[in-house]
Amino acid sequence: MKTIGSLSLALLLGMSASASANESVTEAISNTKQWAIQTGNYANTRYSELAQITKDNVKDLKVAWTFSTGVLRGHEGSPLVVGDIMYVHTPFPNVVYALDLANEGKILWRYEPKQNPDVIAVMCCDTVYRGLAYADGKVFLHQADTTLVALDAKSGEVKWSVVNGDPTKGETNTATVLPVKDKLIVGISGGEFGVQGHVTAYSIETGEQLWRAYSVGPDDQLLVDPEKTTHLGKPIGKDSSISTWEGDQWKIGGGTTWGWYAYDPDLNLIYYGTGNPSTWNPKQRPGDNKWSMTIFARDADTGMARWVYQMTPHDEWDYDGVNEMILTDQDFNGTPRKLLTHFDRNGLAYTMDRETGELLVAEKYDPAVNWTTGVDMDPASPTYGRPAVVAQYSTEQNGEDTNTTGVCPAALGTKDQQPAAYSPKTNLFYVPTNHVCMDYEPFRVSYAAGQPYVGATLSMYPAPDSHGGMGNFIAWDNVKGEIKWSLPEQFSVWSGALATAGDVVFYGTLEGYLKAVDATTGEELFKFKTPSGIIGNVMTYEQGGKQYIGVLSGVGGWAGIGLAAGLTNPTEGLGAVGGYAALSEYTALGGQLTVFELPD
Repeated sequence: MKTIGSLSLALLLGMSASASANESVTEAISNTKQWAIQTGNYANTRYSELAQITKDNVKDLKVAWTFSTGVLRGHEGSPLVVGDIMYVHTPFPNVVYALDLANEGKILWRYEPKQNPDVIAVMCCDTVYRGLAYADGKVFLHQADTTLVALDAKSGEVKWSVVNGDPTKGETNTATVLPVKDKLIVGISGGEFGVQGHVTAYSIETGEQLWRAYSVGPDDQLLVDPEKTTHLGKPIGKDSSISTWEGDQWKIGGGTTWGWYAYDPDLNLIYYGTGNPSTWNPKQRPGDNKWSMTIFARDADTGMARWVYQMTPHDEWDYDGVNEMILTDQDFNGTPRKLLTHFDRNGLAYTMDRETGELLVAEKYDPAVNWTTGVDMDPASPTYGRPAVVAQYSTEQNGEDTNTTGVCPAALGTKDQQPAAYSPKTNLFYVPTNHVCMDYEPFRVSYAAGQPYVGATLSMYPAPDSHGGMGNFIAWDNVKGEIKWSLPEQFSVWSGALATAGDVVFYGTLEGYLKAVDATTGEELFKFKTPSGIIGNVMTYEQGGKQYIGVLSGVGGWAGIGLAAGLTNPTEGLGAVGGYAALSEYTALGGQLTVFELPD
């Protein structure tokens, strides 16, 4: 495989200031010494051009310095580095620290929001937060209680704040935001509380709401054009969403947007995925439940949807579609294409044309996946683009109060939100995965605002007839749709990956190891055990002429919810407590940033 060209790739990665992108963001991203956006660039590749640390010397890494966050719950996301300042966040209560990298990490300022602790009770799967954003001299924090705050990057002064949702209805936040042009793109959590998911654009300068697009509901709320918005090349038609719900169920239909966002400046399109339909009991919501479980491509200026693709119609297993979209320019069957690659919770990896929404590849990226035999790839077929469901593993067909056993993957997916990385040097994607299956018993549940609206009991366990562990770290070819190599792990790999120009790929493990592997072969080159399990995303930056690697440790998230919240009943944590019970034998709570360097 070959990339189209260095100029095209540079534009895609945000390496030049496109007129259609936020110039402060593209300028910050173009400085390879910085880590100015959570996913590395607008294309979500999590790739760094820094190359001091190589596959030959990475074995010599040592701890340069550490920083305690003072918070004990799960630490997802990563710090940002802009100029000589590192911005570090915590889970609830969402404290923000600005550290002076030119002065031994001195705390320049801290922001400590005052939130009602009642919000913790309506956060699904730990009090995690996936990180800050930067644009136009401001740092943006989206708090657990959905308060969106713009802080002066130099002083920490609050420039403006706005409330994005209502926690009394179950609306919360765990995700970062994305600055695009003059707008801040913001999602919402709460799919397990029967909210109506949405994406909102706010003014970066003032906090004014500029547009809001819902995931499910009437066309005017969806911001779709029935004749111009397409699904697999065909217009979606009038009432495409509400016609697939019974009555007004769409009003509590879920489809939340708590994942990652990508942006293509040339196409001026934002890409993201929507989450599960509410409730988890499929019998209570007949129909395809559009547009939950869907990839959206939206115009950044207006919010209007260009195209959509629903990956898991009438989801029966809680396979949220919120994982990151990774944008690359590659040859596909000998033709240059603008590609989008997405590793869905449902266990299928999708490669699409991001301009048109054409489906090019849909393949299993874990051999344990069994709920489907695959996706119909025949454009002439009436079921084109739909996965074929295996009856044995259909919670819909087996019915309420029936325990459907041996479903792979579990509800937390073959990959949850932990982001993958892509290297333009190898044309491979590096994917942290869960190798976990489940038993799933749906039951009848009633909706009440602010109360859990789940309707299923789950238990989780390692995929049978395999290596015995609950995770793999894989290298994936998105054009061929195949695994190139796979590294087994005892627990799910819940850390975001980092690929570098030094031909090294980094990731963390739930036991707390930071690992480095050869980008081509997967050979393990380095590992170091940090004080707590790693569910944060590895990042890199350069300071004073030296490359550093940084990662937050602090076990938690859905996989570590038992430890994080002190839960012991195996079915608590939506089934994760029992599945990950052994994790307590390997790590304990504690929030810390660990930064690594090569010896002088």
